[in-house]
Amino acid sequence: MRTLRAFVSARDSDERLSGQTPSQMSDGAAGGGHGAQLYVDTSRRFQTLEGFGGAFTEAAAVTWAALPPATREHLLIDYFDATRGHGYTLCRVHMNSCDFALGNYAHVERPDDHALESFSIERDRQTLLPFIRAAAAAARGPIKLLASPWSPPPWMKTNGQMNHGGQLRPECRAAWAQCFVRFIRAYEAEGVPVWGVTVQNEPMARQRWDSCLYSAEEERDFVRDHLGPALHAAGLSGVKIVIWDHNRDLMVERASVVYGDPEAAKYVWGTGFHWYGADHFDHVQLVHDAWPDKALLFTEGCQEGGPHIGAWDVGERYARSIISDLNRWAVGWIDWNLLLDERGGPNHAGNFCSAPILADREQGRLMHQSAYWTLGHFSRFIRPGAQRVLSASTRADVETTAFRGPDGEIATIALNRHGHPVHMQLVVDGSAWPVDLPPHSISTFVVPTA
Repeated sequence: MRTLRAFVSARDSDERLSGQTPSQMSDGAAGGGHGAQLYVDTSRRFQTLEGFGGAFTEAAAVTWAALPPATREHLLIDYFDATRGHGYTLCRVHMNSCDFALGNYAHVERPDDHALESFSIERDRQTLLPFIRAAAAAARGPIKLLASPWSPPPWMKTNGQMNHGGQLRPECRAAWAQCFVRFIRAYEAEGVPVWGVTVQNEPMARQRWDSCLYSAEEERDFVRDHLGPALHAAGLSGVKIVIWDHNRDLMVERASVVYGDPEAAKYVWGTGFHWYGADHFDHVQLVHDAWPDKALLFTEGCQEGGPHIGAWDVGERYARSIISDLNRWAVGWIDWNLLLDERGGPNHAGNFCSAPILADREQGRLMHQSAYWTLGHFSRFIRPGAQRVLSASTRADVETTAFRGPDGEIATIALNRHGHPVHMQLVVDGSAWPVDLPPHSISTFVVPTA
């Protein structure tokens, strides 16, 4: 007899990834299709998961480094320990500065240094790399690191500055591609391998902070003529190249232009996307349907406009997005800042946001937000190598996804964003268990190997 394990996080209670007593959740026959069901068929399998994680930013690293030693260790366990925490395995880092750095900086500051003689990651050595290495030690296993630039150095751009958009100057494309190579090699030398790169963070956004604009054709040509060949020539063909790295609204158009050129497409592993703006979950599915050989990866999302301390709806936003993206073939989901202070910073442009864990700097303590508990429902129970299986909810007000792990365990996640409880039957391969979804809750149901 298989016994179901249940884990619940609910708004109107103290439940936070709390295990429920399984005494009344023993294996039983399906109820003939009567009543509401969470239906799972593990014979139908889809994409394989790469992992979950968040972003190492200078803001997160500086905030972490200022905490008391025991609190720093607590955060590492909470995020990266696979037994006691979320077990994060897929994370992101910025090349050059981003808005969540303490100011603008580039790895090649000297103007017109096309030979990159002045290239340096000394700034990263101060807090960013120590944070990443500490996380890898806590994970006791590899962390796949995705590197993303917010802007090339000012001298490589048409506007001569890191901020306010601008474009990569055509005569600087070869040098900029070599910056990717140098960055990857420099991180490797620090004991931090780079798993993949995105061409440009949010290439259609002219921001008051670090930003750079690429048309779809410019991104295609840069990958085809410079970045792809540069990585291959340097023996880095195993480093994944991810295009777009922006919102879902224009991802179909971007993929169409880049993938429409076979010479560019051969270098590209997949399309990255963010959640800002309208949902457009259907666009994720459209890109998969048109180019099923290319991967889909959620590369950034956060709650904008300050820290939102204690807000439950932030966690529900995360759960809805993760479920919807996974059900449309995403192979991983990367949150934005791993840690921010109680203001939602620091940020050199005043662009404060929330993070799953916030630091109370005065008291030297961590404040776990609803997004933290939500992310745990996925990262703790859907491990790298798990495959999504067929799942559906017969109730329109309950969203669900399910995965079969490498060990054969089946994890089904259900989101109830409404103010009323929902009683359902979980049906997995013909076996059924009664389950209750509290109001405003995220639940994970784990069925052991048969």
